[in-house]
Amino acid sequence: MVIGALLVRLHLPTSQSLKDKRQVVKSLSARLTNQFGVAVAEVGEQGTWQVAELGIACVSNQAGHVDRVLDAVVKYIEETRPDVEITDSGRDLITVFQ
Repeated sequence: MVIGALLVRLHLPTSQSLKDKRQVVKSLSARLTNQFGVAVAEVGEQGTWQVAELGIACVSNQAGHVDRVLDAVVKYIEETRPDVEITDSGRDLITVFQ
């Protein structure tokens, strides 16, 4: 089993309140879950209006598949959300029970 974890730091320049930020995060999280079958959670910067940190997880039996899914997630955010800028990202793959 391979678990892929992706941490994405986002800048939300048009957000003027936590309510604005939550709308963007909730919408993006739902789209990513529906499109790619990943788990998404806001994991940091929860009190900051214009910055969000999302933790995204994918589980598969192949490391290559996990890499492709996480690459597609980043590309999807960049291409479909012009109101959001990815300022940093990092990933880790863990193989367990092999």
